[in-house]
Amino acid sequence: MTPAETTKLLESVGAIRRGHFQLSSGLHSAAYCQCARVLERPAETEKVARALAEKFKDAKVDVVASPALGGIVLGYELARHLGARSVFVERGPDGYFALRRFDLAPGERVVIGEDVITTGGSTRETIEVIRQAGGEVVGVAAIMDRSGGAVALDVPLHALLSQAMQTFPAADCPLCRDAIPLEKPGSRPDLSSLPRPPQ
Repeated sequence: MTPAETTKLLESVGAIRRGHFQLSSGLHSAAYCQCARVLERPAETEKVARALAEKFKDAKVDVVASPALGGIVLGYELARHLGARSVFVERGPDGYFALRRFDLAPGERVVIGEDVITTGGSTRETIEVIRQAGGEVVGVAAIMDRSGGAVALDVPLHALLSQAMQTFPAADCPLCRDAIPLEKPGSRPDLSSLPRPPQ
């Protein structure tokens, strides 16, 4: 699946939105990629998962792990194509990700399944949780990398579409200055005031 085909698919289902958005990272942007518009359609989900699975066909993947909530559907379908198990991390009462419902065997090979990557914060947190549980993270699969390749991870990242979408710190956002109504479609709370859980 080429970047042009991915763009066409995202646009055809209304996944790429324009306006004024607060992203999960806390940054503001004039564009938002709502991959749930793809993932609510089984046929389209199968297409993107099959294309991503092709990137890991020789990686001997045991498990696909995804951050809740946005990555769960993609992760499940990706695991189906790879013949692997599907698990997800979710936020606990402390606001941080944990592998609450699942276990990993030491050394299991894990791919992280993501819908959209912006700063890589949720992805890095998921990688950390999987490693602490004994998994070996072999790579990350994403529908869209909206950093345009700027996100640095310590494992390979394969995205069907990598496109830089400009973001702004909330305190220096021209969309705020223009009083354009702000939408908050992301799922990650602001954790800056919370202490990190003990390791």
